[in-house]
Amino acid sequence: MKAIIYERYGPPEVLQLRDIEKPIPKDNEVLIKTYATTITSGDWRVRSLNVPTGFGLIIRLAFGISKPRQPVLGTELAGVVESVGKAVRNFKIGDQVFVFNDTGMGCHVEYKCMPEDGMVSLKPSSLSFDEAAALSFGGTTALDFLRRGKLQSGEKILINGASGGVGTAAVQLAKHFGADVTGVCSTANQDLVASLGADHLIDYTKEDFTKNGKTYDVIVDTVGNAPFSRTKNSLANKGRLLMVLADLPDMLQVPWVLITSSKKIIAGPATVRLEDLHFLAELAEAGQFKPVMDRRYPFEQFVEAHRYVDTGRKKGNVSLILEQGV
Repeated sequence: MKAIIYERYGPPEVLQLRDIEKPIPKDNEVLIKTYATTITSGDWRVRSLNVPTGFGLIIRLAFGISKPRQPVLGTELAGVVESVGKAVRNFKIGDQVFVFNDTGMGCHVEYKCMPEDGMVSLKPSSLSFDEAAALSFGGTTALDFLRRGKLQSGEKILINGASGGVGTAAVQLAKHFGADVTGVCSTANQDLVASLGADHLIDYTKEDFTKNGKTYDVIVDTVGNAPFSRTKNSLANKGRLLMVLADLPDMLQVPWVLITSSKKIIAGPATVRLEDLHFLAELAEAGQFKPVMDRRYPFEQFVEAHRYVDTGRKKGNVSLILEQGV
């Protein structure tokens, strides 16, 4: 089978298309034929080691000191179950599914084995395969942070980076939870963010939201340029700053802020749970959540796709298509 491999860290050109052995499912596994997969900001950062200040050594320890420990990137995919192990009871051949393998990665492949009790869920019939593939990374991240931030119906929330993969998910989920949503994005992405349900828009090219005098119960920073030092005056009493992306020095402030302020910082990696995949799928089936698709590339155009993601300007999600017409 074909797989996108990288054996050293660096730019998109380190990636190569190779033939590797097709996996055989164990007794408790399903073999999935991939129809679509995605390239996320996580793939970009792991491949390039372009990470927030303070995390360079940490990411090498996690993914490989001198070279990648896992030579295949990709955290999510969608496809069809081709075969099942003899102990599998929850899935059958022909099931349409989507997968989130998180830091395990390995999804930029033609075929993928997953344990039946792993992060695998039936694909919502309302979504195409590439939309279903894009459900997980942004969706689970946004959902986990909003839950940790204890967002309540009627609260005011500002989402910095509202047009990205996590941001577009956060706007939709915050609206689902009944919040009053302000989206911060560029001029070009205003219509997109409004279409997702944002009640208010701020164009960061024209206005600094930290200087307009308005306050919010929750601020979500998906960009990494809105630390507590910059946003503290924009947080209401008992306000929460959700730092999806942050430098290590900014994260180290969390205990001090907790002790000295009524406000709170929530940071650190998102927790991934199978029930969250089911929840997102149910919302999608009900028409209340839909991944935003920016660009779709044929699987063989992976270098071009990575180059685009590397710009940091993607709107929502970027997919690689293995099966046409899906």
